[in-house]
Amino acid sequence: MKSSAKNPKVILVGAGPGDVELITLKGLNAIKGADIVLYDALVNKELLKFVKEGVECIYVGKRFNKHAYTQECINQMLVDFALKNGTVVRLKGGDSYVFGRGAEEIDFIESQGIETEVVPGISSALSVPANQGIPLTKRNVNESFWVITGTTSDGSVSKDIKLGAQSSATLVVLMGLRNFALIMEEVKQYRHKFTPFAIIQNGTLPNEKITLDTLNNYKNVIDGIDYKSPGIIVIGDVVGEHPSFLEEEIQRVLEIAF
Repeated sequence: MKSSAKNPKVILVGAGPGDVELITLKGLNAIKGADIVLYDALVNKELLKFVKEGVECIYVGKRFNKHAYTQECINQMLVDFALKNGTVVRLKGGDSYVFGRGAEEIDFIESQGIETEVVPGISSALSVPANQGIPLTKRNVNESFWVITGTTSDGSVSKDIKLGAQSSATLVVLMGLRNFALIMEEVKQYRHKFTPFAIIQNGTLPNEKITLDTLNNYKNVIDGIDYKSPGIIVIGDVVGEHPSFLEEEIQRVLEIAF
């Protein structure tokens, strides 16, 4: 395909965890300068209001096996639109290099001779727990955190869940709600039964919801999970830092006692 644009380019922009104000200034400027935008399912659509008048915005999201386009098709679209329109902004939720397949897209685009740029975004793995008052690390509690996918490409649970559970690290599990019970059973084998966990859905948005409990009670929260909403799982003693955790734990103990 012959280029009709003077400077074909694709910019991968991390849109942040959901709150419009949590996009970076550089990312926002890229959106404002785009000649066309391809955006994902977890992108806050309020960001599309910042594109120039007349600029087309195309949804290419994937949610629970409901794909608007295959990844291969998206890769080719990015190249084709860059050659035709000029600057393409590929807008992804969180950070495009954290389980966002951003590196795959960059590899393909560059193989076609198209200029690329990556604008990092604020990952939900970091920002969503912080927004709820949960530190991923705290002195004298833990010394690291693991960010793990909860569902591999074949739908199974990552083997890294087992490895992470054997450490003292905080576990931050993305895309794991549909494997929640399997994940918790794996972690229970290596962590004490009173280890706290949190499920945070629609993080940083007005309809954000958090569920707090301990490993031995994980079955009690399964019915309350909304599988249509994005969410993360945080497991580790630092979850006990959440302002409501102690209050809810006392309430659970009282309910058992009486």
